[in-house]
Amino acid sequence: MKHAVKKLVILGSTGSIGQQTLDIVRTFPHKFEIMGLACGNNFDLFNQQLLEFNPRFAFSHLHVEFPAAVKSSTMEDMASHPEVDLVVIATTGSAGLHPAIAALQAGKSVALANKEILVMAGELITEMAKKAGARILPIDSEHNAIWQCLRGEDSVVSRLLLTASGGPFYGIPHKNLKHITSEDALNHPTWKMGKKVTIDSATLLNKGLEAIEAHWLFGIPYPKIEILIHRQSIVHSMIEFEDCSLKAQMSMPDMHLPIQYALFYPQRLKNDNIPCLTFDKMRTFTFEPVSYAQFPCLRLALEAGRKGGTCPAVLCGADEIAVDLFLNNEIGFLDIERIIEKTLSLHQNNAGPRLEDIIEADKWARETAAGAARKEIKCQS
Repeated sequence: MKHAVKKLVILGSTGSIGQQTLDIVRTFPHKFEIMGLACGNNFDLFNQQLLEFNPRFAFSHLHVEFPAAVKSSTMEDMASHPEVDLVVIATTGSAGLHPAIAALQAGKSVALANKEILVMAGELITEMAKKAGARILPIDSEHNAIWQCLRGEDSVVSRLLLTASGGPFYGIPHKNLKHITSEDALNHPTWKMGKKVTIDSATLLNKGLEAIEAHWLFGIPYPKIEILIHRQSIVHSMIEFEDCSLKAQMSMPDMHLPIQYALFYPQRLKNDNIPCLTFDKMRTFTFEPVSYAQFPCLRLALEAGRKGGTCPAVLCGADEIAVDLFLNNEIGFLDIERIIEKTLSLHQNNAGPRLEDIIEADKWARETAAGAARKEIKCQS
């Protein structure tokens, strides 16, 4: 690290991960300096953050005025600024792709909470990081857990086990989900997350994205990646080595811990605001195989990941459109999977895409998914 104080840029500072990252900064104010913040639409909260942390740079899609001491900047320029040590990418969807590329090409460490970046362009992003000598530090609880389990190990991995809570509708027959509302789907049983991630958790598409992400982050082949339903959300992921030893990372379902691990790596610091796991209250852990019939979005995501090429980018673009329409009450819950499947079925895969091909595939997917949604709406009216 170049500075005694770690200089941060946080993209998506008003979202769930962004806000929790700033909680860590508040807990350790002498360890960090906020160089730049970026937000989407929640400018009231963003303005409060600007006044509190007084960053040098800021970005908002709303094109509003910032406090006098804060300079307007693009996310790419903030992420690649020479003085920045670590870029936290907590945006959703494809918005963080170009800033991530800018940061990695500049040799910056990237603390990544955005699934879609590696899903869309995993091969390009990981090669870019390797070439520049930059680090990708996973914030997602599952990948952060794998990262912790692999630390200090040079043994062959025989299995990677991703755990999933199952979301709010686990055990409910798929056919009974037709009238699920956005309010129902946002009521996650164990995690507090942003709206997009929460809906992806309800469809379990997020676990498919995480499998693709894990493939690129850790170089694990898809046949060695398994998904288990773990309703308690205490075991965040497990690694099995070739001697059949199994290593698990466990903690309360609180994103502050994986965020803090990424911010301070390789150190571990005590934080009294992060709850410790107490086994007097957590006595039973259950693990069950996942039902792909109940969660078609998971099947679609894994199929897209195995096909590779531009299919994962199409998956992400179609999902982003479908989830947004569902949150706006324009389509039903089961329409999400139908729109994604239709969009993927119409796509002609490019097996060896360049970055521009991936961006074009994402654009095509959004347009195609929106068209598929209009047909769904028309059929139901």
